[in-house]
Amino acid sequence: MTIKDIMKYIESEYTIINDTPCEICGGDYISRDSDVAVINGIPYDICDCICSECGHEKTFQFCAPFIEDKDLKNIRGILN
Repeated sequence: MTIKDIMKYIESEYTIINDTPCEICGGDYISRDSDVAVINGIPYDICDCICSECGHEKTFQFCAPFIEDKDLKNIRGILN
């Protein structure tokens, strides 16, 4: 996967976040924190968001196919 492909993938994640209304008030979510987590050996892009209107928190999880197996050890080291 090229850098351009990775950026398109991440951009699509933010499109999903921006298109998802808050389930409490219908407001817009804004990204508060973003991280990569490995769950059961599968890398995920984790984005913690907060509603700009009511403060409701929501976590979005996206599979991260742009992280290759050889990078998992590196990422685990960074996360720990």
